[in-house]
Amino acid sequence: MHNLQLKRSRRHPRALHGHPWAFAGEVTEALPDAANGTGVRLLDTAGRLLGCGIYNNRSQLVWRRYSRREQEWSPAVVQALLDTALSRRPAEEPFQRLVWSEADDLPGLVVDRLGDMLVLQSLTLGMDTLQPVVSDFLQSRFPDCEVVLRNDAPIRKREGLELYVRTLSGHPCEPRLAEIDGVRYRLTLDAGQKTGFYLDQRHEHAALAPLAQGQRVLDVCTHEGGFALHCARAGAASVTALDISATAISAAMENAARNGVNIRFLTENAFDYFSRPSADTYDWIILDPPPFARNRAAVEGALRGYKELNLRALQRLPVGGHLATYTCSQHVDRATFREVLRSAAHDSGRTVTILSERRQPPDHPVRLDFPESEYLHGFWLRVDA
Repeated sequence: MHNLQLKRSRRHPRALHGHPWAFAGEVTEALPDAANGTGVRLLDTAGRLLGCGIYNNRSQLVWRRYSRREQEWSPAVVQALLDTALSRRPAEEPFQRLVWSEADDLPGLVVDRLGDMLVLQSLTLGMDTLQPVVSDFLQSRFPDCEVVLRNDAPIRKREGLELYVRTLSGHPCEPRLAEIDGVRYRLTLDAGQKTGFYLDQRHEHAALAPLAQGQRVLDVCTHEGGFALHCARAGAASVTALDISATAISAAMENAARNGVNIRFLTENAFDYFSRPSADTYDWIILDPPPFARNRAAVEGALRGYKELNLRALQRLPVGGHLATYTCSQHVDRATFREVLRSAAHDSGRTVTILSERRQPPDHPVRLDFPESEYLHGFWLRVDA
């Protein structure tokens, strides 16, 4: 096993304090190409072991920890880590995230269970080399499930990996119907966003829905209708759902018909919608946009976008109205998002109370030593004046 050493620097690498990453600029020298995709030791400047991680000199993120102890990157280690990850999830739950990358010490591996389908993403070279081990393990634990390899994320290119989507069996991945928390969806798991369904917001859909009974609801960035469908089924007085994607709106309309609920759908940019004068009034506005900041360079612009969107929503609400607002931008932390909301409330001239702070569900675990694992932040607000 190769050794990788941190170099002396005034800016102390976060790996010294337990973070599971090391960047190319933080180490003394690159390892030979033969080390790519293997496990290597990371040493501090005094030569003390900080852990073992998968290595790839093609990426700026050269080292990702899988163990604090000395362990080879091997099928046995991967199987043990998978077993631990599954032991932390309820075995009887058919819709959940089973593996969440570094938060489960499996760098670059994401596995979602969606009924009788397992959707696997392998985003690092080291994980990709042992993907057959992962597939075999999943088939042994879930013998009645088909495995979909959703290896089409652009981040794979930075690892020197090809992009593709296929099933492990080789059979076509046909769209299928699934009932999730009482709502029927058409799932297309070989296309669309992420692994085909937003499991991270599943609990939020169900939690907010009872509060919408008898209320006028606007679901902004509805995607395929999650919040809108749940609110309509819970007895909302009216539901309007909008999204800039015509494909998403078409799927959401099909889901509404499938569930026998009445929703008004709009294919429109959210900023444009709020910019137009309108007689529409709402008791609840839900803002669940895609990530505005996909990298650190985009954060400043993202914060302006979040503020403007929340400002316009607050201006549309009556006294006593509610705003459920979220960010899934990894580079926007909770404190920053809260400050954005404070500023938006001030500029809107409204008095706003926090009713609840919302977080990602337990199957997307948050590690204290890995702040990047906490990416979903939300607030439920009430307009008091």
